Amino acid sequence: MDNLSRRLLQASCAVALSATVAAPAQAQSTRKDLKTGNKFFEQENYRAALPYYEKVLAKDPNNAKALFNAGISYMSFDKEKASDYIYKAQKLKPKVSKDVEYWLGRVDHLNYNFDEAVAHFQAYNATLKKNDQRKEELAQLIQHSKNAKVQFNSPKDIFVKNLGPTINTQYSEHSPVISSDDKLLIFTSRGENVTGAAGKPSDKKNKAIAADGEYYEDIFESRRIDDENWEKPRSLSGVLNGKGHDASTQLFDNDTKLLMYRNDNNGDIFVSDKSGGDWSVPKPLDSNINSKSYEGDAYITPDGKTIYFATGRYSEDGTLDLYYSTRAEGGDFGPAKSLGANINTKYDDDSPYLSKDGKTLYFSSRGHNTMGGYDIFKSEWDSVGRKWGAAQNMGYPVNTPDDDSYYRLSPDGSYAYLSSYRIGGYGEKDIYTINYIKNANIRGKVFSAQDSTTVIPGVELVFSGAQADKTALSFRDITKPDGSYQVAVLSGRTYQVAVSKDGKNIETQEFPVPVSTNDSTTITKNFYVKYIDTTSVGMFATKNIYFDTDKYKLRPESITTLNEISSILTANPGIVISIEGHCDSRNTDEYNMVLGDNRAKAAFNYLKKQGITETRMSTVSYGERRPAAPNDSPENMQLNRRDEFKVVGGMPTTGTMNNGTGTTGMGSTTTTGTTTTTTRTSAPLVPGKSKVKMADGTKVKTKVDEDSDKVKVKTKGPSGETKTTTKNGELEGKAKDANGEKTKIKAKND
Repeated sequence: MDNLSRRLLQASCAVALSATVAAPAQAQSTRKDLKTGNKFFEQENYRAALPYYEKVLAKDPNNAKALFNAGISYMSFDKEKASDYIYKAQKLKPKVSKDVEYWLGRVDHLNYNFDEAVAHFQAYNATLKKNDQRKEELAQLIQHSKNAKVQFNSPKDIFVKNLGPTINTQYSEHSPVISSDDKLLIFTSRGENVTGAAGKPSDKKNKAIAADGEYYEDIFESRRIDDENWEKPRSLSGVLNGKGHDASTQLFDNDTKLLMYRNDNNGDIFVSDKSGGDWSVPKPLDSNINSKSYEGDAYITPDGKTIYFATGRYSEDGTLDLYYSTRAEGGDFGPAKSLGANINTKYDDDSPYLSKDGKTLYFSSRGHNTMGGYDIFKSEWDSVGRKWGAAQNMGYPVNTPDDDSYYRLSPDGSYAYLSSYRIGGYGEKDIYTINYIKNANIRGKVFSAQDSTTVIPGVELVFSGAQADKTALSFRDITKPDGSYQVAVLSGRTYQVAVSKDGKNIETQEFPVPVSTNDSTTITKNFYVKYIDTTSVGMFATKNIYFDTDKYKLRPESITTLNEISSILTANPGIVISIEGHCDSRNTDEYNMVLGDNRAKAAFNYLKKQGITETRMSTVSYGERRPAAPNDSPENMQLNRRDEFKVVGGMPTTGTMNNGTGTTGMGSTTTTGTTTTTTRTSAPLVPGKSKVKMADGTKVKTKVDEDSDKVKVKTKGPSGETKTTTKNGELEGKAKDANGEKTKIKAKND
């Protein structure tokens, strides 16, 4: 806790104690609980103070002072609850404390409300006198919130994962040390299983209790079960753990030596050797490293010749700086040297760690452009200038508004461990892994949604997303002849996938890609789209069949054409066609409507025998009303005695209505004059909309309602317009030809 916070706590506690004495109207038990809570609060033993404040609040929920002090206490364990309590206290009693604006700024900062935090800090600053020493610290807190806002709004594509409840507890876990095979984790805990823990931290008889009311730190080890799980931790109490704080620092020399911390002599660095199956009695490093001041964390290079360590020895106020020392083979470490102004600040700089190649230094600092508390920084070695380069903040979400420290790379350098107190943890500091989000290989095929089996080649797939900092991402591929595609996309986000063909968008789908922390992840994703192969559709424009005068018998050449049409329909099972019967003008209009109907049915029946299901075909007669040529010569009249084939939409071959009670479908519809008969056959429809543009420019729109009980089809082209609606077995339609002649259709399926 910083000095300003500590001074304010002491002042707050004094007010709380006086408030307790001045409230004789309160029940005796409430006064006693509040007094006990304030006593622990004054000692900064917040875990012990909280149960007493909660007892007060259970009886008096609007006790502003209990809320206020409990809120400050919760800052070490539950940031969100801390905010709720302090804000409620201030609402109940605006002047619950003269420092309330300060504490509102603190909890807002910890809860990522950076603008609000700055406003509270500035409001508090306005209450201070010009020469108040707190102004300097307050200026730093304001800068922390500004730094945090910048980092938070420019996040890195990093996946932060908690090691889970086997390792982490409601108490503090930190200082992860990983073996060279990545299978053994040594770490430090202040949990209930530490040496000498005989009860709760508030138990005065408990020998494991430190001055702050928390358990002493002990060293534990756990073996990896798999990528996700660890064995129950085992205490390395024995010779490693002393009577006070003991913390893990580094395994080195092929995992045969352990660098560690003990709070002997105000905190020193020790080393223990592993002989047989256990560790030897730790020995302190020489006086060039350890001193009467605090020495905490350290790192020894693989060759054992250089040590980097944190010490308060050389600063006037005891703040930590980073130093290094070298030694000859088998000798002691020599005089320490500072890592320089690019690393050390006037605030605490701690927890050094080097990459395997020795070119990158990672460390924790309360200075530089921290987001608040300790942040992880890195610095690159300048081989020309022979010094460490400028410190770079590792950014969010590696760092948070609270303390983040003890950054340690995995043996292969592909990810890292760190200790952090962040929202969503198990309580106080937890150990996390830091993984850079990698690409995932997405592959699959694009199918027609009409039958879910027809692949569509030549489809362009564009995956559009964004990096964590909102920089746009785009990945593209085109389906091969077998309908397959493959793209490598940055994982851990949702993509909008635009599906198009021949430059025209078919549809856009949303596809969430889970986080992948390695480049070998492969995900299969097939796309089913509402698409009709217009290349095949266009072929129908040249596949008319023709008839003799006053006949509807199929000619031999018509059989050949119908076989070709059958092949197209078989290869494209999603296509639905309309067969249009036409005549010349040699007979009456009524006669020709019937003749046109017979001609359309002749083709319909033949295709049906070839295996084309009835649900994919409908028939309509136009008689002499839509001539292809003037009826002024035998040759032109032959052109008018014809069947035409038009694509009118798509239909699946399987499926049911949403209510599960039946199916609907398209069948054979015949229009004769003003009388319409409909042959309706059952077939399922998929809810949604589709659009098709024919070779002659005719546009066909189909809409199927949610429950598939209503189907609308609209066509518009050179030959006219039609609108049909099918609902509950009834069909209604309107048609208008190119000359403006209108026809109404109404039929019921009995």
